[in-house]
Amino acid sequence: MKQSLQLKLGQHLTMTPQLQQAIRLLQLSTLELQQEIQEQLDSNPLLEMIEGAGDGHGQDAAADGPDFTDTPEAREPATPAAETPVSADADAIPPELAVDTTWDDIYDSVLPSGSGGDSEERADFESYTAEAATLGDHLRWQLNLTPMSDKDRLIAESIIDAIDADGMLTVSVTELAEGFDPELDVEEDEVLAVLHRVQHFDPLGVGSRDLRECLSIQLRQLDDTDTAVRHARAIVDKYLDLLGARDYATLLRKLRLDEAELRAAIACIQQLNPRPGGVINPEPPEYVVPDVLVTRRNNRWHVELNPEIAPKLRVNSFYAGLIRRADNSADNTFLRDNLQEAKWFIKSLQSRNDTLLKVARTIVQRQAAFLEKGDEAMQPMILRDVAEAVAMHESTISRVSTSKYMHTPRGIFEFRYFFSSHVSGADGGDVSSVAIRARIRKLIADEESDKPLSDAQLAEVLSQEGVKVARRTVAKYREALGLASSSERRQASARASA
Repeated sequence: MKQSLQLKLGQHLTMTPQLQQAIRLLQLSTLELQQEIQEQLDSNPLLEMIEGAGDGHGQDAAADGPDFTDTPEAREPATPAAETPVSADADAIPPELAVDTTWDDIYDSVLPSGSGGDSEERADFESYTAEAATLGDHLRWQLNLTPMSDKDRLIAESIIDAIDADGMLTVSVTELAEGFDPELDVEEDEVLAVLHRVQHFDPLGVGSRDLRECLSIQLRQLDDTDTAVRHARAIVDKYLDLLGARDYATLLRKLRLDEAELRAAIACIQQLNPRPGGVINPEPPEYVVPDVLVTRRNNRWHVELNPEIAPKLRVNSFYAGLIRRADNSADNTFLRDNLQEAKWFIKSLQSRNDTLLKVARTIVQRQAAFLEKGDEAMQPMILRDVAEAVAMHESTISRVSTSKYMHTPRGIFEFRYFFSSHVSGADGGDVSSVAIRARIRKLIADEESDKPLSDAQLAEVLSQEGVKVARRTVAKYREALGLASSSERRQASARASA
């Protein structure tokens, strides 16, 4: 086999570390970006933040277009960090101290701010450090206050471990009994007895095996002399499926009640909690910090970056001045590498801000009617439309639109909210699905309560307005809005009028 040299010409895309970093920063949310910046500041001594300075992009950058002002972005060059002189004042440590000198003889004792017991400005330490108790912690706390044998306490611990966040038991009594060591000889009756005790912990009904048991436990704690409570127990114990199907006629016939008594019983059931664990395990709050601020001034929409989340970074000139070009020592190499990483990070952060602002400008320009009139004026828009406007790839627009928020006079919206599918109109144009949903909501809100519009009638009204949409599509949009069907709205209206 003869060896030979061959020359081949080809193209391939290489992801440099700088490009990888820029892409990663682009898809970070505001809180994640702030954490990333702080980690870079902590790990890189040549990177520092300019205190009290906002980002240059936030200087009244406005959207393009005939009704918009395009103000040039103020780009401030990175100013070198001033070297902080070492002050020699009275607080410096004396070169010689007497043998019996104590610290308090030289320095005044200074208490940290907030240490005063009666100060109104003292921070509440527990509000920052205390973690919300979980449902399991809450139940174990009650278990520790309940007198039980060691065996029953072990069974209760297993039961609590098998309770989900909604407060429901996820395994059967048989499975719990079989899960113990055979030497303990745990019977199903013992597990059931302990389960009944746990079910009366706070919140009431926790550890129930199904919805019927959960509601029954809560109803048993109410006053027996109340007629509505007795009827509610009968419904839950025997006819819960009929109540779920809203078959009120059958309920009236089987329970031999009049409409007033049935309404009272249903109102009693509606006061119960089908997910008792949710009281102890609330969803943690999700804090949203807008990336972009949109304001209207002089009849023009202005778009700017939020200066609170776009800090200015620069290279520390003092450490940069210590780098020697021909020095290959470990310290000099460390400084040189960190200098390069600091420059890359600042450049990637600048690129992220530029891209974010370009996309926000384009969205505001295309959705100006929404900002002025509301959801019904939303224009159809997809990722490709913005990608073509800013000369970027659709994947880049997708990264920018994820977990990025815009503060507008109408509220805070995620960038993705402005992207929606469309339906063809009668005039050949497209209508946004957001606008169609808003129109359906308004039509239902304005309908006569005793004559609710069906999905077919809603589709006919939209068709008369120039929007061709099928009945199935109307039903899908209505359900997405959380609106009941026409029959359910009619029954609700009848109950309200009665």
